[in-house]
Amino acid sequence: MIHFSADELVSQQQYKFLSGSVVPRPIAWITTLANDGQTVNVAPFSFFSVASNVLPLLSVAIMRKNGYSKDTAQNLLDHGEGVVHIVDLSTGEAMNETAAPLPPHQSELERTNLTLTQSRSVAVPAIQEAKIRFEVTVHQHIPVKDDDENITTDLFLLRVEDFYFDETVFDEEKQYILPDALQPLARLSGNAYATIGELFQMIRPIE
Repeated sequence: MIHFSADELVSQQQYKFLSGSVVPRPIAWITTLANDGQTVNVAPFSFFSVASNVLPLLSVAIMRKNGYSKDTAQNLLDHGEGVVHIVDLSTGEAMNETAAPLPPHQSELERTNLTLTQSRSVAVPAIQEAKIRFEVTVHQHIPVKDDDENITTDLFLLRVEDFYFDETVFDEEKQYILPDALQPLARLSGNAYATIGELFQMIRPIE
């Protein structure tokens, strides 16, 4: 085995090793409202998962840049709400366009042909083309600090208020999401992405 001690690594190495090892990762494609209450910011984040099902919580970690919160994190802090979309193969290229580093007053949607639709429980509009989306409110914000007490990451627990599933990816009778129909896009490392590939099942032991 090739071994590295964490205290000998620089930040870029740590990022490469973690993002290349913890794969595949789903992508949270988040819409929020800027301070003007009109501009819709949208950006993808792959440090993303489910945090609980007792309360319907999602977790998303948003790295700071030069010590400053990114637009999505700041908007979540300012307004306390957003919409999280699941990226699929059909929306992958548009998602990639919205990763562009634009100023807060400019919407990343201008780089795409995406359309917006009104939300039910939050003021933030949603991306109509996404096959799964969750209207969310901020349940908890956890500022993650480094050894020098500098905040490096805005970690959010987001409470799902409303669930939306396109009819083509949801089995209403069994209440299942259909992964083959959804074709979710996963983040790997660098510029690499993946789809789910072949599915198989394993039965968990009960004893």
